[in-house]
Amino acid sequence: MARPDGRLTHDLLPGEKGPQDACGVFGVWAPGEDVSKLTYFGLYALQHRGQESAGIATSNGEQLLVYKDMGLVSQVFDETALNALTGHIAIGHTRYSTTGGSTWENAQPTLGATAAGTVALGHNGNLTNTAELVELVAERYGPQRRGELARGNTTDTAVITALLAGDPDHTLEATALEVLPRLRGAFCLVFMDEHTLYAARDPHGVRPLVLGRLERGWVVASETAALDIVGASLVREVEPGELIAIDADGLRTTRFAEPTPTGCVFEYVYLARPDTTIAGRSVHAARVEMGRTLAREHPVDADLVIPVPESGTPAAIGYAAESGIRYAQGLTKNAYVGRTFIQPSQTLRQLGIRLKLNPLREVIRGQRLVVVDDSIVRGNTQRALVRMLREAGAAEVHVRISSPPVQWPCFYGIDFASRAELIATGLRPEEIGRSIGADSLGYISIEGMVAATDQASSRLCTACFTGRYPIELPSADRLGKNLLEQSELPLGAPEDGLSTLMTSTGGAGALQHP
Repeated sequence: MARPDGRLTHDLLPGEKGPQDACGVFGVWAPGEDVSKLTYFGLYALQHRGQESAGIATSNGEQLLVYKDMGLVSQVFDETALNALTGHIAIGHTRYSTTGGSTWENAQPTLGATAAGTVALGHNGNLTNTAELVELVAERYGPQRRGELARGNTTDTAVITALLAGDPDHTLEATALEVLPRLRGAFCLVFMDEHTLYAARDPHGVRPLVLGRLERGWVVASETAALDIVGASLVREVEPGELIAIDADGLRTTRFAEPTPTGCVFEYVYLARPDTTIAGRSVHAARVEMGRTLAREHPVDADLVIPVPESGTPAAIGYAAESGIRYAQGLTKNAYVGRTFIQPSQTLRQLGIRLKLNPLREVIRGQRLVVVDDSIVRGNTQRALVRMLREAGAAEVHVRISSPPVQWPCFYGIDFASRAELIATGLRPEEIGRSIGADSLGYISIEGMVAATDQASSRLCTACFTGRYPIELPSADRLGKNLLEQSELPLGAPEDGLSTLMTSTGGAGALQHP
């Protein structure tokens, strides 16, 4: 997966699954601007949040067009595709799948019919009451599948899109204000019809969403870094429980739920880009402070502090500054290696980490190292890394982690390994240290991590570290990434003739409402 600098280098070992990102969303309302290209570059800035598929929808006031495909933003779009996406409103999406498999049918934005026209929608997060919402779709619109659900989409996003269909007596905005309070879990939505751009954030504000101003329009995005890249100035965060609508009459805002802020602390640790600001706190500054705290909590007598690039770098800088131990680059990274779908031979698999990282032998030979990384999930990557550093001549390897032990799965938009696969579930830190072959292992405390964010602990979700979930979870049989692929929910059969709603025009997946 992508590191927070946007480079796709987390999967150091082939087949080794680390914490997978939430998605990235972007929206723009800007008459007279090239909105498809603004969205393209906005998505480029959010590529680290999802690399499975990418898509853009635009409206010229009369017609919606969606263009999406599997792959990275740069692989999905070219000049020809972007030039075809004309209009003054656009939304975009980069996906990592947290509900529904990684397939073209599940790529976003989704497209659906409403009583008065069309809606396109992009979603960052993960709902926890998807099963209940599927039942609501069947209750309201009958047992036959509608829209994206009829075309094989198995995401919670498709369920939201189906609910936004509404009826002739309600506008899309009125329907949204009725539907949004029914959604549970984490959601940042950007959606649009032919005339209006909308943005909504769940009452807990689990995932970040910000509002920006262009000279001739407005932008909403998952991170402030995406505003920077398109030249938009930050206005404010979209508030938890808020629906924003932007059209020719300007910007208006409505509360659909009372806010109870509990933002994801893992955004500060790993998910967000270091040049992003969340709740007024620089992510880079938070990570440096986590490194300083780590040095105070887990000091060690050593010669060098080295990061696991890139997300370990700010914390390593902080650790070195606080400890007085010299900072050095001990690992070099191939910046051009991203996701590869070519399976290596067993021999190459054993050397897999070298595809991404290689030690600088002349720097680390004979040195006592402090190696700083952001998290440990299964432990396989750290085990291979420690072995590689020892083979390169390191005298000692002390691992320091700028987050506490990950012991619980996330149901709000991060796809961790299962609890049984999390190395911290069954082992104490000293046992994990022995398991990965380190001379010592130290995790930052939960209190130290939270303090580094400058947020009150009551305003942060720490469920993956503590098991305390701020949003109530349903029974296990009504949760899971493949819920709609495997469930007995009342999805019914595809509605006759509904295939005419969206027409594929080629491998890149241009979809148009007639």
